[in-house]
Amino acid sequence: MSIKAVCVLRGATTVEGTIHFSQADADGPVNVTGSINGLTEGLHGFHVHEFGDDTNGCVSAGSHFNPHGKTHGAPEDENRHAGDLGNVVANAAGVADIKIDDKIISLTGVKSIIGRTIVVHAGVDDLGKGGNEESLKTGNAGGRLACGVIGIAK
Repeated sequence: MSIKAVCVLRGATTVEGTIHFSQADADGPVNVTGSINGLTEGLHGFHVHEFGDDTNGCVSAGSHFNPHGKTHGAPEDENRHAGDLGNVVANAAGVADIKIDDKIISLTGVKSIIGRTIVVHAGVDDLGKGGNEESLKTGNAGGRLACGVIGIAK
């Protein structure tokens, strides 16, 4: 049975987008698709954060979703936060088209991202390879441009 979720991203600036999630079965990968508009050209960190709370803007979302207590890493790394989805790439028009298949996050169970927040960051995620303490927490991805709570979709 396929499970679906959606996230509408909004920011204090003109950054906005819609992200769709689907998972064919509880043990399969989560397919992440969508687009984000209003970005500067280049790479931007893209993460699931621990809380579905935007009462104080994107800051209320907390840290990266990390149910297993690991350090920050790349999506393909064994040692990574569950919420580490790497970078999205914005073209010259400021649009990032997203197509990610991730086998760590889930739409069910203990690794479920439903009710958590997606955050798009101002800078490049160094994927935990920046050589400093902050790299192992956030990937040095910078400020939070836009965010949205992930909800169940029909």
